[in-house]
Parts: sequence; C-alpha cells; structure tokens
Amino acid sequence: MKHKHADLIHAWADGAQIQFFNIVYEEWDDTPYPCWDEKGQYRIKPEPKPDIFYKAKIAVFTGGIKFDYGTPNIELIFDGETLELKSAEVLSRGKE
Repeated sequence: MKHKHADLIHAWADGAQIQFFNIVYEEWDDTPYPCWDEKGQYRIKPEPKPDIFYKAKIAVFTGGIKFDYGTPNIELIFDGETLELKSAEVLSRGKE
C-alpha cells in the first residue's frame, strides 16, 4: 500500500522544501526533517510571489493630490504576498 505522503516524500528527497500545518498556531511552518505522520498535513512550500513595482506621476492640485500623466516622479514597492506598501522612492526628474 502506498504511503499517504509518498508523493511529498519523493519531492522532499529530490530537494523540495516541505512545510507542515501547525495546528496550534494554525499556520504552515517549514520543516527540514518531516516526520511524515499519517495524521499530519504537509505540502511543498509555495514559491513567494514577487514584489509589485509601480511608477506614477503624482501632482498637487487645490483639492489635494492626484495621479497624473507624464514622467513618473514616484516609485512604490508592494510586498507580493501581503500587498502591503514596503517602500516609496521619489524619482528625480528624467529618471524612469
């Protein structure tokens, strides 16, 4: 009879990073040496999503600020996993 986690065991033997579901914290944790408990939940660690880079031109008008057309003057970087803003950089004129 095939082991419940046979496919994951083979992937791990070939170098895949394995995670187990931690029922106490209700999250996936890395494990370098899985115990392959029949009752445990395991998976191949997903590839992280890349950061999102967004360049824009921001202009001031009497009511506040707005996105405008033209050469970008700001670059925003968002975390690919959480979509939270990681950084913002003011671009000098002519830099794209």
